[in-house]
Amino acid sequence: MDRTTLRSRAWLVGVAALCGVWLVQNGAVPRTAAPQPSTAEAFAAGPEPRTGSPVAGPLGPSDPVRVRIPGIRVDAPLTGLGLNADGSLGVPPAENRNLAGWFENGTPPGTRGTAIVAGHVDDAEGPAVFYSLGSLKKGARVEIDRRDGRTAVFAVDAVEVYDNEDFPDRRVYGPTAHASLRLITCGGGFSRETGYLGNVVAYAHLTGVR
Repeated sequence: MDRTTLRSRAWLVGVAALCGVWLVQNGAVPRTAAPQPSTAEAFAAGPEPRTGSPVAGPLGPSDPVRVRIPGIRVDAPLTGLGLNADGSLGVPPAENRNLAGWFENGTPPGTRGTAIVAGHVDDAEGPAVFYSLGSLKKGARVEIDRRDGRTAVFAVDAVEVYDNEDFPDRRVYGPTAHASLRLITCGGGFSRETGYLGNVVAYAHLTGVR
């Protein structure tokens, strides 16, 4: 991350704190868990981007205010997320299911580097903002509205799922020479006792601005 480095894997505990709540409370079996990415949506080999979409030049810094992902019907406001005392990333307020957060001490989406946007997969009431993140396909469009009135448009390069113990910190958080975006929620295997056992990560790069 450009301005503040997240402690290795520690912030995932923060995101996982409210993942799987709805499924656990309702005694759901794993087949009802959120969609998970197929191997076809993973990176084939080598660094991203891999979709063939153009790579746009980065913008200057400006806070993001909204995220839209038409392919999975996401249209949600963004709130800033900081670090907790233990180094984990804070999570969006649980009372608003249609709210995502961005790591405001890191790279603003559209700026050169790696921007992080996280959202709950579910809460006590049901599916939340990033419930369908695992069903995204390569090439899917992600739009980030910014406070400066511009919209940063990204294309998804890959969607992968990782167990908590095998989370690839450098691959997800590492710096890039262009404007990159990571969308993160809970995923992987599911336990009735603890909820989701890993995380889904969608990788994207800036393709245009409007």
